[in-house]
Amino acid sequence: MTKIIILEDNPTYNTFISKFLAKAGFKSIQVHRLFTAKKHLLEAGDDDIVLAALRLSDGESTELLRWMKDNDRLLPFIIMTNYAEVHTAVECMRLGSIDYMPKLLIEDRLLPLLHTIVKEQEEKREFQNRIFVRQGTAYQNMLKRIRLVAPTRLNVLVLGESGTGKEHIARQIHLQSKLAAKPFVAVDCGSLTPSLAPSAFFGHVKGAFTGADYNVNGYFQEANGGTLFLDEIGNLPMETQQMLLRAIQENCYRPVGAKENKNTNIRIVSATNEDLQRAIKERRFRQDLFYRLQGYVITAPPLRDCPEDIMPLAGFFREVSNRELERAVKGFDSSAREALLLYTWPGNVRELKQKIQRAVLQAESDMITEADLELDYETIASTPGCFALRSDEEEKERIIRALEHTNGNKILAAKLLGIGRTTLYTKMEKYEITIKKTIR
Repeated sequence: MTKIIILEDNPTYNTFISKFLAKAGFKSIQVHRLFTAKKHLLEAGDDDIVLAALRLSDGESTELLRWMKDNDRLLPFIIMTNYAEVHTAVECMRLGSIDYMPKLLIEDRLLPLLHTIVKEQEEKREFQNRIFVRQGTAYQNMLKRIRLVAPTRLNVLVLGESGTGKEHIARQIHLQSKLAAKPFVAVDCGSLTPSLAPSAFFGHVKGAFTGADYNVNGYFQEANGGTLFLDEIGNLPMETQQMLLRAIQENCYRPVGAKENKNTNIRIVSATNEDLQRAIKERRFRQDLFYRLQGYVITAPPLRDCPEDIMPLAGFFREVSNRELERAVKGFDSSAREALLLYTWPGNVRELKQKIQRAVLQAESDMITEADLELDYETIASTPGCFALRSDEEEKERIIRALEHTNGNKILAAKLLGIGRTTLYTKMEKYEITIKKTIR
């Protein structure tokens, strides 16, 4: 259970805060000195929260923030003070405090903030519990890039095919950042029309247009202080791109119908399966917006480039599907295992999950067979990025790839290539291709 570590050297006020929190259902610990606070923080749980007075008899809580950072105890930290000094507030936020709160406003502002933090922590635990950590080389290299950029404030552009888990990557960036206790707001850019986008992004005030009966916050306000995830950014209309660019450049925006601008402090993580460079050449995407978004680029590898992940993922999805569907499927027979490894997964991890779920549902024994998987080889033969032969320049490379993928099985390789076995033999002879089988 979350507990609040109250660091306040005034015993009367410390007790007041403790009782105030107890009435709201929060457990708390009263601490009066920085030295004692460090001892409690070393024993604190990952879900605990620090509520600290700025100035104490033995120093300032900024010292504790620095100590926590040095000792990797990055708990949510709220500073309360009687001294409304802007430069001090900026320093506290820079060191990792998530809020700087006047004591006069504690009774009004503290509980909503604590409930928000607890909700974010619960979502973080739930998200992490349902994530399978892949061990494949390509995926682990991508995780290194996530760990590298997450603590910074750089905007991140996530590239990858449909089904590769781009939103999962965005959430990992947020959860591993200093903004983890702040909101993560996801936006489906493909659903935003030019008329809807201004209000969706920036909100509107009452009376701004017909039907605007009350003030509404937009995505920028909801994500303020945290991360705004713009999914399928390549689908934004040009006029919306201009509006978004201006808000990012100036760090401010104006709600529809309002008379004044609002400042914003958000990190932008964008994702797309579009070739944005091509979209720029075709004048479908603004180059200046592209440069604003691509502070750092992370590419999600397609599943076909991570063959070592396929069976572990399949096993994970089988266990999940067993629980959800109340089944007891134990594993995959040899035909299913071979099929899973040979298939090129044009829909990536999303397709794998769907295929396994369906197979678990309709398996007639406790082992999944190739027939249960219902893999569509005819479709993948014409899917961009798989093994289909499209040009003379690619033929040799793709034939070699298909043969390596099938461990030299020419019948299966021909199936993946979408050609007949005789045709494959002819082309292998033409390109002088020989493949040795390896022991798996």
